[in-house]
Amino acid sequence: MQQSNRSRFSDPKFVALIATLCCLLWGSAYPTIKLGYLAFDIMPEDIASKYVFAGYRFVLAGLLLLVLFRATGKKVLSLSKSQLTSLLVLGLLQTGLQYIFFYVGVGNTTGVKGSIMNATTTFFSVILAHYLYKNDKLGKNKIFGCLLGFIGVIVVNFHTDLLEFSFSFKGEGFVIVAALIFSITAIYAKKLTATIDVLLVTGYSLLIGGLALTLLGLGLGGRVTHFTPESTGNLIYLALLSSAAFCLWNLLLKYNKVGQVSVYNFLIPVFGTLLSALFLGEQIMEFKNLVALLFVSLGIYMVNRTRKEVIVSQSSEALRSSR
Repeated sequence: MQQSNRSRFSDPKFVALIATLCCLLWGSAYPTIKLGYLAFDIMPEDIASKYVFAGYRFVLAGLLLLVLFRATGKKVLSLSKSQLTSLLVLGLLQTGLQYIFFYVGVGNTTGVKGSIMNATTTFFSVILAHYLYKNDKLGKNKIFGCLLGFIGVIVVNFHTDLLEFSFSFKGEGFVIVAALIFSITAIYAKKLTATIDVLLVTGYSLLIGGLALTLLGLGLGGRVTHFTPESTGNLIYLALLSSAAFCLWNLLLKYNKVGQVSVYNFLIPVFGTLLSALFLGEQIMEFKNLVALLFVSLGIYMVNRTRKEVIVSQSSEALRSSR
């Protein structure tokens, strides 16, 4: 079963399909969260209630994965003390601390700048992988591909706000810190999945981080009320997309190089913009959206081209040595 998963999740076409699906799901969170704020009557400046809302979302997502894991006949609590400690750290950092910085940062900057700053996740992931893994080094194609993807993010978010060269540590700075935390913890999660089932790693991470966000939000006076069929459906969808996207993403990281997977993150703001336009009634057929998608697609191609060149190089070397 393990070998079957490795074969499937290492296939380039399958990786591209699943990574794109994850980014599509995360991109759909943009308009869904906005609609959720409206449905639950959460004001833009009410950060505490946003923490509670996010906490409910991740607690539910974590529970869904743990129930699914239990349904396979395995024990949810069959972990050592050190493994539980590792999952506690992952949950508090990846789901808890990351979103604390993210929500505060987004609340103190424009949506345009926040989206672009959050795209630095890919750069952090690729750079960290370069120093942590011998087989995931930076090359010309990978650097060029990341730059193309970043240009795509800038294009899709292009607005007059972008021309205002201002920087606030509690705004753009916090979003960058959130991106760095996500990059570090994604690599940490990859390490944990070597010995712990991906469902357990993801489920506990979401549950623990969600509980932390909920308690923090409630402690700061946040509240989430107005539960209706519409608002409840919104929350359930967010939980489902989180459980599916994070679990699949961790599976991809488990069986592939960090750099090969992380570059797909550039698709998230593109999908977010397109889906926000579709569901929030904004203009969708803008030329810049098509240009952005082109840049991001080229960036992904360039980064993954590195993988093909390595395989060809290894094959050639093997052929020469056999002569």
